[in-house]
Amino acid sequence: MSQPALARTLEEELRDGPEHSPQLEELMKNARSASDFLKALSHENRLLLLCLLCEKERSVGELENILALRQPTVSQQLARLRYDDLVTTRRDGKTIYYSIASEDIKRFVGVIYDMFCTSRKDKK
Repeated sequence: MSQPALARTLEEELRDGPEHSPQLEELMKNARSASDFLKALSHENRLLLLCLLCEKERSVGELENILALRQPTVSQQLARLRYDDLVTTRRDGKTIYYSIASEDIKRFVGVIYDMFCTSRKDKK
């Protein structure tokens, strides 16, 4: 649905009174999901972890070494990303590998990377 059509629909829904329509309830549910997703990304270390995982699957040890963070810090942030379904895990013996959970997440993190991490020369 295009942005102007969505705005008209919302305006009509809100103008019709205080009762919630199924369409407005669905929009509110989606807004909550988007808000939760953005909250998960709003932490600097979680965002760094996601950027690194966009490149390839990595173990906790690899992520610790790259970011020069302690294991409990990395594990805590990975647990939050896992709770929010942004990363998935794979076990190989004693080692747990983390990867991005979906292509949508990978694309979104890629846009953030392009906006904030690509040098101005590269953008031209």
